[in-house]
Amino acid sequence: MTFKQRLKAAASALRGKSATAEDMSLNQLLDWLGVQRGLTGEALSEATYFACLKVLSESLGKLPMKVQQYTPGRGIRVAREHPFYRMLNERPNRYMTASTFWGTMELCRNHKGNAYAWIDTRDPARPQLWVMDPGAVQVWYDNARILGDQPDLYYRWSTPGGVRILGSEEVLHFKSHMTFDGLTGVSVCDQLASTIKGNVEAQGMLNALYKSGMTAKSVLQYTGGLNPENVKTFLREFRKYTTDAGNQAGGVADVVPLPEGFTLTPLNIKLADSQFQEIKQYSALQIASAFGVKPYQVGDYTKSSYASAEAQQLSFLVDTLLYIVKQYEEEIAYKLLNDREEADGYHVKVATGVLLRTDPRTQTETLREAVNAGLRTRNEARELLDLPAMPGGDILTCNGATIPVEMVGAQYAQPEPEPAEEPEDEPAEDEEETPAEEPEEEPDDTDGEEDKAWKKTRLTKRQPRA
Repeated sequence: MTFKQRLKAAASALRGKSATAEDMSLNQLLDWLGVQRGLTGEALSEATYFACLKVLSESLGKLPMKVQQYTPGRGIRVAREHPFYRMLNERPNRYMTASTFWGTMELCRNHKGNAYAWIDTRDPARPQLWVMDPGAVQVWYDNARILGDQPDLYYRWSTPGGVRILGSEEVLHFKSHMTFDGLTGVSVCDQLASTIKGNVEAQGMLNALYKSGMTAKSVLQYTGGLNPENVKTFLREFRKYTTDAGNQAGGVADVVPLPEGFTLTPLNIKLADSQFQEIKQYSALQIASAFGVKPYQVGDYTKSSYASAEAQQLSFLVDTLLYIVKQYEEEIAYKLLNDREEADGYHVKVATGVLLRTDPRTQTETLREAVNAGLRTRNEARELLDLPAMPGGDILTCNGATIPVEMVGAQYAQPEPEPAEEPEDEPAEDEEETPAEEPEEEPDDTDGEEDKAWKKTRLTKRQPRA
């Protein structure tokens, strides 16, 4: 179908002759007409761009997302009883796991500029989240108050079953880091179109060199004259040895026969002289820098070591992921939690600690210091090590030499002298004290025998040493 035929078909569809084409969005219409809209599909073939999307999608997909509650006096606890806990942390819908769902949302957010998810609350006991195709969603701001009494944001979602209009409270909307109006984001592919296109063309040149057996173009010199027909015939026969023979045998022919009077001069292209590898590596670093991905994460280990990789992992969390995670937490908490739940301390938390898991020895030492400092109980430390709780492990303990700041120096202060006690009243001289009567002891016949045994023992102990 030619472009004019497609245009006529689109015009008739928009006039209402085709029920399926009426629900097309602008991007779908352009795709149907065959209009090239950029590098959206071609960019995925660029290795660095694909690697950056993979790193960000997998990083967000492996972070647990939980509903927590802050309670006065008891701190923060995990609200497993909340109806949205299982939806966010385990199963957003009956077809996707949490890792797949959040990884898909992050992929759409970067590659398409926007990621949408429909909040399906038709079954209050089992709410679900459904991924919406960004190319089939249009964002409308109803400032004319056509759809509601108050100006609001609406999402026009074109589905195979028809068009749905959803309010702002029914859709989770995550934007890319670049937005000019705060309502929709700009895809990274559009921002880096020229850089990505250059890398795609560089890869295409390498593919062409591989296909030609790493041989460049050549100049065929002839001292006589040739008519156009003879030139075409000669080139056709010459390509049989350079192209057809190579495709059949798995490579370019080693020997190319030439008629008498012809001279073949190859035009050698040396990739090292043109600094092809350096330019391609620099372009890859530019793409990774735009995503906030570290060089070692896209396979560049030229200036990386084990110590620097660990520092770069922490830098990746602080400089790149925290902004993304904060956006997810804010959007989910605003759209899923009502005002009463927020007043009761409920909030959404993405556990980023899984990215900083260290070796068992370092983790054990860190937990031991936290327990000794009174920051964690023993059962809390055992829970982080996937060990069961033990009786008596919920008590905070710390070093006994630690004292409050207010008591510092109290041990050096001089104690105050105690007041002297007043003497007790002595009895008058004329009053004689009556001695207490002692009970009479009964005679015991064994006293004499015990005295003799005791003296004998004493005498035995006093004998001089040999």
